[in-house]
Amino acid sequence: MKEIMLSSEKIFDGRIIKLRKDEIITEKGIKQSREVVSHGGGAAVLVAKDGKILLERQFRYPYGEILWEIPAGKRDEGEDFAETAKRELEEETGYVAGKLVKLFEVYPTPGYTNEIIGIFKAEGLKKGVLHFDEDEDITSEWIPEEKVFEMVENGEIKDGKTLIALLWYKAEKFRREEKPARKEKPARKEKTV
Repeated sequence: MKEIMLSSEKIFDGRIIKLRKDEIITEKGIKQSREVVSHGGGAAVLVAKDGKILLERQFRYPYGEILWEIPAGKRDEGEDFAETAKRELEEETGYVAGKLVKLFEVYPTPGYTNEIIGIFKAEGLKKGVLHFDEDEDITSEWIPEEKVFEMVENGEIKDGKTLIALLWYKAEKFRREEKPARKEKPARKEKTV
């Protein structure tokens, strides 16, 4: 199933993404082209407190829509996922996490990009300093959990990283609250021969 690159041609070298066209050969000996969007990756932060989840609203140009998302942003070159998460959380929401717990990494669109997003959970929030990038226009809102999951069901939340983080959150909450009590196993009866 492995594919081996034979050659690579740079098509575009932008500020956020790079595009290349690779010629590859499969294990079966079939030659193909692969268009790859290279992206430095990013980090996203799930923030939940007192039965509410912190969501942001931001206009996303490629879709021409205002989307609901968890706080997130792209990594600077050489930056660790946790550094990105910490920076973006404070810049976009004005909160600093006492502790960031890395939950997992996601590959948002593996068919054409190598982007990786580190998903974190924030604990122990403190007030920090809100300071958007000059091209950002973001509003943050604490929304009750029930409402957030209604928004998911109604298709109001469409962002992939946000949906994945919320799915994890709901599953984790279910595991904590619904953990079945361990039942004592009856003593094994010995068979006599």
